Amino acid sequence: MKILHVETGMHLYGGALQVRYLLDGLKREGGTENVLVCPTGSQIGMEAENVADKVYIVPMRGDLDLPFILRLTKIIRAERPDIVHLHSRRGADVLGGIAAKLNGTRCILTRRVDNPERRLLAKLKYRLYDHIITISNGIKDVLVNEGVPAEKISCVRSAVDAERYSQPGDRKWFLKEFDLPGDARTCAVVAQLIERKGHRYLIEAIPEILRNCSEAYFLFFGKGPMEAKLKLQCRESGISDHVIFAGFRDDLERILPCLDLLVHPALMEGLGVSLLQAAAAGVPIVGTRVGGIPEVVRDGVNGYLIEPGSIGAVTDAVVRLLTSPDSARAMGRRGREMVRENFSVGKMVEGNLKIYLNMQENRPGG
Repeated sequence: MKILHVETGMHLYGGALQVRYLLDGLKREGGTENVLVCPTGSQIGMEAENVADKVYIVPMRGDLDLPFILRLTKIIRAERPDIVHLHSRRGADVLGGIAAKLNGTRCILTRRVDNPERRLLAKLKYRLYDHIITISNGIKDVLVNEGVPAEKISCVRSAVDAERYSQPGDRKWFLKEFDLPGDARTCAVVAQLIERKGHRYLIEAIPEILRNCSEAYFLFFGKGPMEAKLKLQCRESGISDHVIFAGFRDDLERILPCLDLLVHPALMEGLGVSLLQAAAAGVPIVGTRVGGIPEVVRDGVNGYLIEPGSIGAVTDAVVRLLTSPDSARAMGRRGREMVRENFSVGKMVEGNLKIYLNMQENRPGG
């Protein structure tokens, strides 16, 4: 069985990292031939030759890149896959679905975000796909509410390589790397600096957090269009000395075990791979009660769930964890156990493979 995977992400995190895990797992399982289509200059394109049977590097220019239909059609006709699996948006979802439909090839879409779409457009769009995989039940609920038949949707949760994040942290290195004092209590957000990730609500809460825990420091890992605005908010609030904008890091497995707490104040979220990584590292989490986050964070078990946009709630939860280290460590241990049990790479690979096999068995004329 040949699967043609399409991934448009440039950086090897989030969805692209999940595709990397999937390709690696499918190679180990055997029984499938896997071809990857990815953008020029992408990190996954540089690495995928080790895990994919063939890699096509092609220009991908987003939602309005209509010639992408022709580029993908050419590849589909050359490879003749049994299934086209579209792993991301940025044009690949609709344009890729059209290309597969024009060539009579069965098509799967993995949906990783929970933002709603207009009902009529959603009903038209999702007719392009034979099956839809969501990475959380929260996303599945969004699609069902938009009129997509529930039987057309399967939930296969994102995964984390738990072993990679389970090594003890080197606190001495960590403090030196980020120029932190020896008594620092550290809280991080690992997310793109975009509006829907909710950084501004945490920043608004920091002055009150510092009144209760003066040794608290906040590290924002990620880049994005909100960076200048968020830095200005920090300066205006007089908290710049306690906030570090650390950019993208490719060594989170070294950083996360050194943290006291991860905060994810998102307004919407499909699941949140950074939450899985933090949980695997034994870090307690404060997350919002949106999308798939409650599937990773169980309130009072491995962290706290709060309402999105609530300054008071994020303040209380962060202060509670930073000032109760024994309780925080216990939550971190429970989070690590949950991840190993429910979010393993093997489980994610098995879930995708089961869908491929079901589609192959039920293909027309099969």
